[in-house]
Amino acid sequence: MSSLAIGLIGTGALFALILMGVNVMVALGMVGALGLAALVGFGAATSILGTVFFDTTHSFHFSVIPLFLLMGFFAMRAGLGEDLFEATTKWLGNLRGGLAISTTLGAAAFGAASGSSVGTATVFTKLALPQMLDRGYDKRLASASIAIAGTLAVMIPPSALVVVYGILTDSSIGSLLIAGFIPGIVFALVLCLAIWLTVLRNPALAPLERQSFTLREKLASLRLAGPLVLIIILIVAGLYLGVFTPTEAGGIGAFATLLLALIRHRSLAGVELKKTLLETIRTSAMIFAILICALVFSKFLALSGVANAVGGYLTGLDVNRWVIVALVSLIYLALGMMMDAPALLAITLPITHPVMMSLGFDPIWFGIFVVLLVEIGAVTPPVGINCFVVQSASEGRVKLEQIFAGLVPFVLAGFAMLILLCLFPQIALFLPETMQ
Repeated sequence: MSSLAIGLIGTGALFALILMGVNVMVALGMVGALGLAALVGFGAATSILGTVFFDTTHSFHFSVIPLFLLMGFFAMRAGLGEDLFEATTKWLGNLRGGLAISTTLGAAAFGAASGSSVGTATVFTKLALPQMLDRGYDKRLASASIAIAGTLAVMIPPSALVVVYGILTDSSIGSLLIAGFIPGIVFALVLCLAIWLTVLRNPALAPLERQSFTLREKLASLRLAGPLVLIIILIVAGLYLGVFTPTEAGGIGAFATLLLALIRHRSLAGVELKKTLLETIRTSAMIFAILICALVFSKFLALSGVANAVGGYLTGLDVNRWVIVALVSLIYLALGMMMDAPALLAITLPITHPVMMSLGFDPIWFGIFVVLLVEIGAVTPPVGINCFVVQSASEGRVKLEQIFAGLVPFVLAGFAMLILLCLFPQIALFLPETMQ
């Protein structure tokens, strides 16, 4: 049997195992290891596996992930989501759809600290959804705006998912983190515009708020939300100017959010340090395991020739390169409905990344583009993990079908953002190209 045939059988087996409900990490590792053994023999395969495990786990880049995760967990312990929502509500709540817009901007800032799409969606469902529903907001608009706002967490730095992309593609992690800053802000504004246009078309979806706040109250709402925004700006500026590395940025961010948590609770007990560290270890271990198994599977694809065969076929098509981009986008959107973001990147990047590079696309631009694609998939049915999170955290106040129904304008906004990235790639590339 040829190497290519073995590779195709292995790829088919991977998707079959995933559809059967086998854990993605297990499926990647098992298919990759068995595939390598079939290609080069058991002895050579074990040698390759040992090399992959060592090269992966001793890499300095991997230390970025637990530090960013720790920063996110400290931000949650500090109750910064509550502070951000309070601040944005007092400043913007009187606009038509102001609570939904406040939620989007608050989620963008909190997501930058947490780096977790699911965590952001959970926090703001508990904070913002009851207030929106109590004020007469349509359930579809309220819940869907929170589900999509959670996706901003992986765009605005620091972002663990961007680091995953950088590790899998051997791209500059510092450049990738900086590249997500402007697109993340632009996407947040596009989502706010989508909310405003939606309620402008149908004002009944979001009653106008009558409560007003004084300037003193607005400024007081920034007591902890303001420092968090300053921390994010400090991290981005430090990376941009070359003052510190991504790993150092993660350490600074984790320490700063720990200080905010201590200020909030006025004791170490309120931070739940042991629980926070254990959550960080568990999440880091899960991501590390997926990455290691993904790299094993990537070796298998490379040795079998599947990656080269698929890449050669796509690049050999007599079509404009943007047709290939559209095809790749459809693949990511379809697969994003069925699996979480790290697993999707792990499975697809060994094939899609070389194809896009051969077509002349910038790896930093593609990183931001594909992360946005993956996150749009995170809110679309039938899986749409963020939607399930919102429904679960709502404690029965909204139904899953209501969330999906409300997502139409926001998914269209996501497509608009993808088009903006294609038309104006400098949105993602300007900062990396000018950074120190």
